[in-house]
Amino acid sequence: MNFFGIEIKKKQGKQDKAQSIVPPAADDGSTVLSSINAGAYYGMVLDVEGIIKNENDLIRRYREIAGYADCDSAVEDIVNEALIAEDDKQPVEIVLDDLKVSDAIKTKIREEFTNVLRLLRVEERGHDIFKTWYVDGRLYYHVMIDENRVSEGILEMRPIDPRKIRKIKNITKEKTDKGVEIVKKVEEYYLFNDKGITEQTTAGIKMSLDSVVFCPSGIVDTNTGMMLSHLHKAIKPVNQLKLVEDSLVIYRISRAPERRVFYIDVGNLPKVKAEQYVNDMMNRFRNKIVYDATTGEVRDDKKHMSMLEDFWMPRREGGKGTEITTLPGGQTLGQIDDINYFQNKLYQALNVPITRMKADTGFNLGRGSEITRDEVKFSKFIQRLRKRFSYLFADTLRVQLIAKKIINEDEWVDMKQVIRFDFLKDNFFSELKDNEVLQGRLNMLALIDPYIGKYYSVDWVRKNVLQQNEDAIKEIDKQMKVEKPMLDKMRAEQQGEPQ
Repeated sequence: MNFFGIEIKKKQGKQDKAQSIVPPAADDGSTVLSSINAGAYYGMVLDVEGIIKNENDLIRRYREIAGYADCDSAVEDIVNEALIAEDDKQPVEIVLDDLKVSDAIKTKIREEFTNVLRLLRVEERGHDIFKTWYVDGRLYYHVMIDENRVSEGILEMRPIDPRKIRKIKNITKEKTDKGVEIVKKVEEYYLFNDKGITEQTTAGIKMSLDSVVFCPSGIVDTNTGMMLSHLHKAIKPVNQLKLVEDSLVIYRISRAPERRVFYIDVGNLPKVKAEQYVNDMMNRFRNKIVYDATTGEVRDDKKHMSMLEDFWMPRREGGKGTEITTLPGGQTLGQIDDINYFQNKLYQALNVPITRMKADTGFNLGRGSEITRDEVKFSKFIQRLRKRFSYLFADTLRVQLIAKKIINEDEWVDMKQVIRFDFLKDNFFSELKDNEVLQGRLNMLALIDPYIGKYYSVDWVRKNVLQQNEDAIKEIDKQMKVEKPMLDKMRAEQQGEPQ
């Protein structure tokens, strides 16, 4: 059966692969189907064993906790750090330094990458796109290409609700002569249903892999195979924080004011009559006639109950008579240590430094020795997020380059290993750390310089003190060779100047 959307076909040839009894890992959260469901099409129900329902519930829960004030503040801090927006620079640049192709091809790749950013509207919606990916844990885009004019490339990138699409891996197995089942074929496609894919409605339209760009979070539950969001760890802390806050509000409302306690002398009345007598007394004092100036009506408010209701207690004959006392309000209403504790737990679950969330903590631009360990960990966490989010740009760029016949599928397999994406950086702590490391190396170089050529070789110093690898050494030597004539000329001119 034909798939909806374009399909980039690979060259025939290297199709034979080593046989295996182990199916490919579903590390992208895709649903694995057996060979019985090989002919799945619109109108056919797939047995997904409730996985889709659970993932839809997770996405809904992620979005709910992302709207919570404390969680949203932490998420905003992560998104603002990961994707920087400036007026004169685009937030992401493509790096082709290690790509072994001609300069003309590199120029075309850079031009198409600019088109990819324009199609994704990164300049105007980059913040929202990254936040959606971070919260939902996945991002789907429909790649719209005119099948009659494929060489024109991508016309539009249309976002897809993750609750309406699902990636399917259909594994076909066959038995060998020895009765061992081996994987014969793996068919991958996307299943889309505009009404949503649930355990009741799992029918859909098959879409080819090249017609959809999928960017997963990279976090997979090893037990269920579900793709998780980075907010998954924050579900429990958010629920606990909300529960503590609600209970604190209720406690303050109920314990803040002083209330009266009425001890009513019921003498030796039977239990039923004693209760009726106390209720009569209570209603007599609670009877409140109110005149409504708006409608001109007289309203009896004695039926309206309140959390701040007084207490009425019967007292038997032989004890004290009728008495009215007061119940003091709470004395520890200003303590919020438990609130602060669960807030810190939430920030730790989201890998956000707690000092960033404190209102009384300023932003200190100090030296590298003053950098906290939490800031270094946060910087590394942002780098991992950027690397995973760059799958969106790489996959879109692949379709664009192959559709315009700038490269073919086999060339992309090798090129994607060396293509990198450089995000604008705004983490001053990371920059301070790099400067401190470089300063330490240069100081050590100054100390060891008198012993170079006597006890240490230049090559050893460059590798062990300056920590330069082979590629860096070759590149630096090449640059110094080009710059040497210019530097010699400058020195000669300086020496020839009159003193």
